[in-house]
Amino acid sequence: MRHTYHSEQWLPYSIDLVFAFFANPENLPRLMPPWQKARIEEAVFTAPPTPVGSAPSSRIEGVIAGAGSRITLSFKPLPYAPMRIPWEAEITEFVWNDHFCDDQLRGPFAYWHHCHSLRSETRTNTSGTLLRDEVKYELPLGKLGDLANHLFVTGQLHSTFAYRHKRTDELLSRQAPRS
Repeated sequence: MRHTYHSEQWLPYSIDLVFAFFANPENLPRLMPPWQKARIEEAVFTAPPTPVGSAPSSRIEGVIAGAGSRITLSFKPLPYAPMRIPWEAEITEFVWNDHFCDDQLRGPFAYWHHCHSLRSETRTNTSGTLLRDEVKYELPLGKLGDLANHLFVTGQLHSTFAYRHKRTDELLSRQAPRS
């Protein structure tokens, strides 16, 4: 059975900075819990088209992976696990400062589709960016996978995204002043 996980984070940074940060796959291992020891094993990048009406922000650092980019990441599934799990994903949609989506090509899920969408939003007189993540996923093993989702996976997604939110704010605060 397919499941959906939603997450939101408001960040006091410009949309171009937040989008560029998430569109840079080099940041992905930095956003995963340290016990996972995530690393990029292989990457083939397809440059995205230049944004309509403007050049990308001069604050953009590193790689930007557009539609068609493929990244293979590996990580430890549990603390102290002796093995690593490979995860290959492809960016299937990419619209500057709006959204991008990636699909798992090979990895631990039977199905995985993750969309990051952004919009400018002002809160208490501070302009910033609302980041929304929507993950649609399915575990292998049918009913056993559904049980694992109920007992383990939903909680792990929640804690992983909580960690990711904390790290995103920490990392972005080093790159730019708050809006």
